Amino acid sequence: MKWYRNLYLGEGAKQAKYKMFGRIRRGRFQLDTYLITLSDNPDNLLDMFSANVLKQPYFKKQKGIHAREIYVVGLAKGYAEGLEVITAIIDDVYQQTGAFDIPGYLKFGRNRIR
Repeated sequence: MKWYRNLYLGEGAKQAKYKMFGRIRRGRFQLDTYLITLSDNPDNLLDMFSANVLKQPYFKKQKGIHAREIYVVGLAKGYAEGLEVITAIIDDVYQQTGAFDIPGYLKFGRNRIR
């Protein structure tokens, strides 16, 4: 899992971000925590899903290699806040580039994913 250097955080996520990061990294159950990631589907701009999805075997390490590389660009406390964070990301990218190439801007722009 890779994290965007200037991670977008919802208001609720800002208050508990360190606690949320720790639980996500340890694979602990997260109540009402949503990750906003770059989408694998070229027809979608972003994906949003519960942090608890990471507990599924599809996301577990297999022989040192992740089954799926995830690029986390936002973190939210609650579904509604997640939608607000997605709106902020899309608006910022459009304001900076005049286009909707979110993966291109976040991966290769001045604020790269680490």
